Amino acid sequence: MESIPLWALVLALVFLILCSAFFAMAETALMAANKYRLRHLARRGHRGAVTTLWLLERTDKLLSLVLIANTLINAMATALVTAIAIIFFGQEESVITIAIATASVAFLLIVFAEIAPKVIGATYPERIALGTSLVLRPLMKLAKPAIWFVNLFVSSILRPLGIRAHSGAQQQRLSAEELRTVVLEGGNFIPQKHQSILLNLFDLEKISVEDIMTPRSQVEALNLALPIADIMAELTTSSHRKLLVYEGEINKVVGILTVRKAVRLLNEAGELTVGHVRALLSPPCFIPQDTDVLAQLQYFQEQKERLGIIVDEYGEVQGLVTLEDIIEEMIGDFTTSTPDEVRADALAWNASGECLLEGSTPLRDINKKLGLDLPLDGPKTLNGLLLEQLQEIPECPIALKLGGVVIEVVQVQNQSIKVVKLLRPVVIKRWNHVIPA
Repeated sequence: MESIPLWALVLALVFLILCSAFFAMAETALMAANKYRLRHLARRGHRGAVTTLWLLERTDKLLSLVLIANTLINAMATALVTAIAIIFFGQEESVITIAIATASVAFLLIVFAEIAPKVIGATYPERIALGTSLVLRPLMKLAKPAIWFVNLFVSSILRPLGIRAHSGAQQQRLSAEELRTVVLEGGNFIPQKHQSILLNLFDLEKISVEDIMTPRSQVEALNLALPIADIMAELTTSSHRKLLVYEGEINKVVGILTVRKAVRLLNEAGELTVGHVRALLSPPCFIPQDTDVLAQLQYFQEQKERLGIIVDEYGEVQGLVTLEDIIEEMIGDFTTSTPDEVRADALAWNASGECLLEGSTPLRDINKKLGLDLPLDGPKTLNGLLLEQLQEIPECPIALKLGGVVIEVVQVQNQSIKVVKLLRPVVIKRWNHVIPA
């Protein structure tokens, strides 16, 4: 050591610290890198991404390389610092010299070869991983004998403990909720409309056709038991392309009528009979009310259907669901609307922080449009929720607080709540006659 100049020892020490920092930074960056982003870059032919994925598929060997290199480098750095300390303090004070050297090298390695580089690696994982992988791969090939020798002992220690090392990285699979979180956190990179559609797709797994159907009370249907003049008037004024057709009462469904065909026949023949209507009917598609929306969408696609009749366990009609209903659940409401759908615009707070709604309004629509959190695990409509909470048909006026919002019953008719008023949560403070839920 005496023949080596001091500046060369200091320069060598700086080099060793930089090497140690490189391996520490590379290890942190590789472990923190987004594998899905790397796979995307690899598919586009990015050389660094391909190399990085190659290394991550051999995690045990990669960690062995990094730890072997760091251990050797740190040992050499300690020896160099000791030599430098001996040059400064002399060999007489060997104990003090070794203590000073140990403290100095520990400080240098902790700050410059561990904490600082690992923070940098965790801050820019992909950028650093793509560059360092091009250096680590050749080093791994050169150090293959040493890595094999070290892993031989590691495996012999881990095997009795029931731990089996693997060379290939296990494929990580994300659950639906984890994917949902990824979409939410990617808000800065995904357009808001696209993000909304993706989130709606995840929600489809949790809902049934009963949640998005048009309730029985709002279904526009054709009764063949009526006089033909009434049937013709219903056809000419209908705003729907297809109508449910029944005879006598709505549970006696006889088929589905395409209004356009009936109107064309009426224009050609000049008159229409019940027999003509029956001839135009297509078989109805009955759907159990607890059918998953995704399963129903697949069925519509396979059977080339666009409309289904929702029935309960007793076979009674509960409502209708169409292909458009499912699509709207995924991408949002269409810009066009029929007269019956215009009422959906009422789902908004007015200037006073109030919202007047029909009791038959679905709870899911209220939560979506008004940003509320009304419970969805029970009744599907506002009327059903209020009746469940009150345990009786109320007498107006009465109000209660649910999901952080005050709900006032405005009108009760025919044993059901027809009209209610919602007060925006921020104006609840001015409400003085609230019945707690």
